[in-house]
Amino acid sequence: MSVNPFAFGGEQRSVLLLLSVFSTSFLIPALGVVLMKPLGLIKGLQMRDKQERIGPYIVCGVFYLWLYKNFMGGMVPELYAKFTLGACIALFLAFFVNIFSKISMYATGMGSLIAMTMILAFAWPGNALSVGQVRLSLNLLLAIAIMMAGAVGYLTMRHTDHEPRDVWRGYQAGFVAVLVGYWLG
Repeated sequence: MSVNPFAFGGEQRSVLLLLSVFSTSFLIPALGVVLMKPLGLIKGLQMRDKQERIGPYIVCGVFYLWLYKNFMGGMVPELYAKFTLGACIALFLAFFVNIFSKISMYATGMGSLIAMTMILAFAWPGNALSVGQVRLSLNLLLAIAIMMAGAVGYLTMRHTDHEPRDVWRGYQAGFVAVLVGYWLG
């Protein structure tokens, strides 16, 4: 919204949109996952076993689909709706890979972020991210996203039991999913 605020219909509408996205993509799914622990569906919030991750993937996927369905009606710019579809595809792709192998969801998210930033830089050239008085070009934002992805990948391998191939799978799944969502949307 900071890159092209006029595409979102003004400040008041933007605040409502942020609340909607936050509640649908984070708050409600997080509540659902937290409730799985007392119900015995997961042992803990770490979910080290891939079988434990199935329920949270489904809960999050349902709400991501719902968010995308709400965005299809022109509530947001088409590009934003396509990114939501890409995030949804990334989630279900990671769910599918999780059945047979391991994948880093952290890396999947970062791969998605890199693809979204890259598409945004090409789709809205000349725009910049405005944070107060500071304006960051989208190319600089892309470089920052790539460095953040590297840091996230490193920390994922260092502090979890993920191997480098799990992190690379995540990067690839997220990146490809956003490209597919952009193409399909």
